[in-house]
Amino acid sequence: MAQTTASRLLVSARRSAGLTQRDLARRARTSQSVIARIESGAASPSWKTLQRLVNRAGFDLQGVLSPRPRSRSHMLDDVPRILRLTPEQRLLELHHAARFFAAAARVDDGSV
Repeated sequence: MAQTTASRLLVSARRSAGLTQRDLARRARTSQSVIARIESGAASPSWKTLQRLVNRAGFDLQGVLSPRPRSRSHMLDDVPRILRLTPEQRLLELHHAARFFAAAARVDDGSV
């Protein structure tokens, strides 16, 4: 889904309604300069303000949440190396990791 800015959304709604900035400003009981600042991107309206302006142009504003695609985790980068280890090497690696975490816990507790 393409990202739409508030300025593009407002320009599109206003033009689709056949309104000038001044016409929309009158309908929304605001100044033409407010509409111009939002449309130029110089001002970023709140959701409530944008909704009100779009409504005055004759449209409804609806927000849609869509999940972002997950990127590949860096934690998986080490999997091929680990799979090449023998069971004994994996146990040794686990032992070293356990010692590391135990030492880190002692430092965190202030006992070292």
